[in-house]
Amino acid sequence: MAVPTIDPALLTMFDVVRARDPDDLSGKLRVTERVAKSSRIYTYQLQDSALWRVRFDQPIFTLATRSVGSILASYVDSSFATNVSVDGDEGDLFCFTTMLTGQTTLVQNGNSTTAADNCGLAWRPSPSTRLFMSDDNARTNAFFKVADIEGALEHMLDENLRQPLDFDPNLDWSSGLAASLKRQLDFVMHEFQREDGVASNPVALASLTDLLVSLVLRGAPHNYASRLDRGPYSAVPAYVRRAEDFMRANGVEPIRMSQVAAAAGCSLRTLGAVFNHFRGRTPLGALHAIRLDLARDELTLGTSGATVTAVARRYGFTNATRFANAFCRRFGETPSEAARRASVRGTLVPPCPANGTQRSALKAPAPRS
Repeated sequence: MAVPTIDPALLTMFDVVRARDPDDLSGKLRVTERVAKSSRIYTYQLQDSALWRVRFDQPIFTLATRSVGSILASYVDSSFATNVSVDGDEGDLFCFTTMLTGQTTLVQNGNSTTAADNCGLAWRPSPSTRLFMSDDNARTNAFFKVADIEGALEHMLDENLRQPLDFDPNLDWSSGLAASLKRQLDFVMHEFQREDGVASNPVALASLTDLLVSLVLRGAPHNYASRLDRGPYSAVPAYVRRAEDFMRANGVEPIRMSQVAAAAGCSLRTLGAVFNHFRGRTPLGALHAIRLDLARDELTLGTSGATVTAVARRYGFTNATRFANAFCRRFGETPSEAARRASVRGTLVPPCPANGTQRSALKAPAPRS
């Protein structure tokens, strides 16, 4: 019998199931998927029925699972060839399998794919799924929620998916971003073995999850891959979205780029690199554009009653001429023209004697979502 690929002492943070008694695998060992509200059952059965009546001193099967955040990681080893069937509800997880030793063949919808050495598996556990493991087999699995992966894809494409995301089950770990994905999946398994690793830090885990999701969508072949490959602007990583959200929420505040990077969950260097690649501008240039957008929104809504100069200064534009020129280049009209359109839409009352400001008799339209 093969020695376990991962030292059992490293699995103390995992929920571990071991089988050594023939009754455990004589026929079938059933394990419920270790996620909330799941009714999926994994049934393990030794291929050689003659082994069902043999007693073993050491475990012949180990299943170790740990769920943290939105990632479920598992380690499985089998001394003897084993068949696995999946039954229950429709799968709401994607699984990415890396072989440590031996081979595993996945059968779904009448198609079979074999993983070994530099080939992994991308699959969605669902009814009628079958797995066939060789002797001396060890593998790791990383499960991600379908909703999380599809949601990230919708953000990248900036549109709703017209059909479910479907991965090609064959993963070539040897090159490109698939190789990067494998290294990160290996890192996840290593960190999940630690009590004080990334899995114990929610902020670090969230950043790692974003990276993994991005690599999954960029490195694993699927039915939307060609859409993502059309150009650098068709897919935007979470770093950029979080940075832009922070800029919009704090546009009237004095913002330093170190604060933006912290809100995005990356270094200043990474922040500059992703903005240059995906936005074609620096983070500071993006902040300038966002502040122009916010100033235009305030002027065109006309809710504050402030002058053009006051609105400009609120968003950090101290030079009225440069503000007007930048505004005109971006929106094709001057700030005064934008403010004038707002005043035309409303019925203005005379200045209030107390402070000389003007108030619109009509409510401004709701801000854009």
